[in-house]
Amino acid sequence: MKIVDTSLWIEFFAGTELDESILNAIKKKDELYVPVICLYEVRKKFVNDNDIEKADLAVEIMKIGKVIDVDSEIAVLASNVSKQFKLPMADSIIYATAKIYNAEIYTQDRHFENLDNVHYFVKVDR
Repeated sequence: MKIVDTSLWIEFFAGTELDESILNAIKKKDELYVPVICLYEVRKKFVNDNDIEKADLAVEIMKIGKVIDVDSEIAVLASNVSKQFKLPMADSIIYATAKIYNAEIYTQDRHFENLDNVHYFVKVDR
């Protein structure tokens, strides 16, 4: 199972050239988990850019995967991994979701760089 972090979803919707493994993670909808916090963060980015149409389209596309809500198990584990790895709330929820669902994370977010089951991609400045 795979989770594409918010950072890479935003790059995907921006049309950035991405590593083939990231595109494969997105295309294999039966293996794609989407933490609900990623829906929030991606939509918020486009709403802040005053692009409601793109915000709505992004959410619909992301929903091709299995959307995972934050439940009590994820919340409790997220609080623990937040403290252990000094992760912000959203990242700790994403990481806890990956742990509980035995999923790999694909990301450009440095907070995840040295954590287990993470495929970290250095962001290329343009």
